[in-house]
Amino acid sequence: MHADSWALKAKKLGLRSRAVFKLEEILKRTKALKKNSLVLDIGSAPGGWSELVKALTPSSNIYAIDRLPMEPIDGVQFFQEDILNIDEIKDIFLLKSKFNLVISDLAPNLTGIRSIDEENIFELNIFTLRVAVNYLCKSNGTFIIKTFQNSMLKKLRTEMEINFNLVQTYKPAASKSKSGEIYLYGEMR
Repeated sequence: MHADSWALKAKKLGLRSRAVFKLEEILKRTKALKKNSLVLDIGSAPGGWSELVKALTPSSNIYAIDRLPMEPIDGVQFFQEDILNIDEIKDIFLLKSKFNLVISDLAPNLTGIRSIDEENIFELNIFTLRVAVNYLCKSNGTFIIKTFQNSMLKKLRTEMEINFNLVQTYKPAASKSKSGEIYLYGEMR
């Protein structure tokens, strides 16, 4: 399999993944990232998104969580733990309702069986949404989540619309055109 231009660009720049360009585009379009932000990165490995946020706003405090290991990033507190156990991570739990931005590039392992994969994606997205709602600051919290175009997308978007004043859909240029991945953006005011 040949690397696409975004993957080659990421490698040339020494970035951890091509996903950095996806988040960067969304952040530029939405202006969701502010100086001195408190950021929660869910499903953070290999660390590209945390690294980008730290580069764009060095004064931000970033907490990252993933079951997979992640190489250290200066200024990022990483917890190798399942998101299901997030409330047991004292350093993060103490910041409940205080995060300005929650980002999630999380995806389940796919089986190749469409109905099972769609249900697994939806369940993981809903759990991540609930975490975001619980951990975001109610007056100015923003949530960015990767999901996929499938039969459950409308249901997920409806759940987001219940919890956020503004919900938008993004398909960044760095997403492969044949990929069903898209990003939902939610903003509390």
